[in-house]
Amino acid sequence: MAVMSVADAYRSAIAEEMRADPAVYCLGEDEDIPGGMGGAFTVTKGLGDEFGANVRVPTKHGFETKGLDIANDRVINTPISEILLAGMCVGSAMAGMRPVADLQYGDFLFCMMDQLVNQAAKMCYMSNGQVKIPMVMRAPCGATNRGAQHAQSLESYFIHVPGLKVICPSTAFDAKGMMKQAIRDNNPVLVFEHKLLYGGKRKEAGQLSALGEVPEMDYTIEFGKAAVRREGRDITIVANMLMWYKAMQAAEELEKEGISCEIIDPRSLVPFDYDTVTASVEKTGKLMIVHEDHYTGGWGAQLASYMAEHAIQLLDAPVVRIAAPDCPIPFSPVLENYVIPSKERIADAARRLAKL
Repeated sequence: MAVMSVADAYRSAIAEEMRADPAVYCLGEDEDIPGGMGGAFTVTKGLGDEFGANVRVPTKHGFETKGLDIANDRVINTPISEILLAGMCVGSAMAGMRPVADLQYGDFLFCMMDQLVNQAAKMCYMSNGQVKIPMVMRAPCGATNRGAQHAQSLESYFIHVPGLKVICPSTAFDAKGMMKQAIRDNNPVLVFEHKLLYGGKRKEAGQLSALGEVPEMDYTIEFGKAAVRREGRDITIVANMLMWYKAMQAAEELEKEGISCEIIDPRSLVPFDYDTVTASVEKTGKLMIVHEDHYTGGWGAQLASYMAEHAIQLLDAPVVRIAAPDCPIPFSPVLENYVIPSKERIADAARRLAKL
């Protein structure tokens, strides 16, 4: 076992898959350039040293670009053009490659919606299975004092699209195992990665320590299998990424008050593990859903709807959802902290739910 940050775990998974399969390659903006961080959050730092990269190199007259060697350069630094990035992914995946793309911010997924939603997601269906799109799109998400266009949690936009798989690992163990599974999958996979959980060399205000033990042997984690992070008897709390960490903090306080919370991290939103949630609610009778995405239309709304349709007899009280209000994420740190769910909001809502 090795102790890794989430960023290191992602890098380890990508490197191992690139060594094992020459069809796997990385691309993105500033993926691995001299003096760069390795993408916006250090995940791809150093991959170019082992696998080759097209980079700008200093000369006595300034900089010149080392041209791309298709046969040997498997880390491709692209222009700042997300529409180009997505097109390269879809086209090369159709041709038998396995691209792993890195967006600097998940918000830029909107720049490539046609390629993701109308091309990548539908090509296998429209070709009757003759065309596969084995591509991975990595999307940093979450609020970190960067304002409305660099702080969104966009998972719910994509769980609505048949043909896409959507995952959101939140520990080093899950990051490595699920990334390896994503690269091997023959379908397009969106990987949402919370900025405050990377734990890399780029320090973020409010960053949590998500260091964890990661097996040195090869392993994958199947999509559609939730993780029960904490067992409890009174309330089931389903929360993803940063929010399950905050839910854990709230649960520790509530335990002192005699309220026992079971914490479930879905890890995978498409496919979703409804069975684990249902089994927990059968025990507790109460369900709370916490996510950083907006309240209206978030993935929590889908889960609440499913439980109302398929397991309402198990519920002793209405489902409670804790989410960001339906407004842009503010730039002001004070306002951002007000908008994003906190452990205090989670604990207060759990206290009210426990009394029902």
